[in-house]
Amino acid sequence: MQRSDWPMARAGMTVGLFGGSFDPPHAGHVHVSREALKRLGLDRVWWLVSPGNPLKERGPAPLERRMAAAKAAVTHPRIIVTDIEARLGTRYTAETVEALIARYPGVRFVWLMGSDNLAQFHRWQRWQDIMRMVPVCVLARPGHRIGARTARAAQVFRAARRPASGARVLANRPAPAWVFLNVPMVEASSTEIRARGEW
Repeated sequence: MQRSDWPMARAGMTVGLFGGSFDPPHAGHVHVSREALKRLGLDRVWWLVSPGNPLKERGPAPLERRMAAAKAAVTHPRIIVTDIEARLGTRYTAETVEALIARYPGVRFVWLMGSDNLAQFHRWQRWQDIMRMVPVCVLARPGHRIGARTARAAQVFRAARRPASGARVLANRPAPAWVFLNVPMVEASSTEIRARGEW
């Protein structure tokens, strides 16, 4: 694989890492990515289209199909679609974050997730390590505001929560540090799209 196949980032840049199956990608993914760029003052958002999800019994659509659909969905020049987890050979988010920190010295990463993921974040392998490696931004998702705020991860790292008003400096804060951002809602769900047979 050529070096040019990897997303570009220089020391000093801030990059939001938005991981998921994207099975399929939809307008909600694009919307929260644009909000993260704006609200956190990020230089880039990378979509980490994962080979699979260890927490789901059924595997997603083939990676090539999801990558193609993601690239078709994204028109913003600072949102980069990548299969970097497949290239790194990592299976779990903690491994991916560790590998990216090592590969991109001096780049400041922020993990982005929807509030639906925060509610079950404690089921992720080495989830506390993720919180201690990079700052985390939790973006509100329809129907998941309350559950996320009472989530186990939110309780364990209660002292590390920062006010939403300080979101623009989150990338510069030492981990653990996280914010919960209320953003305008887009009613879109990969699960619902699959259920309607549109994928």
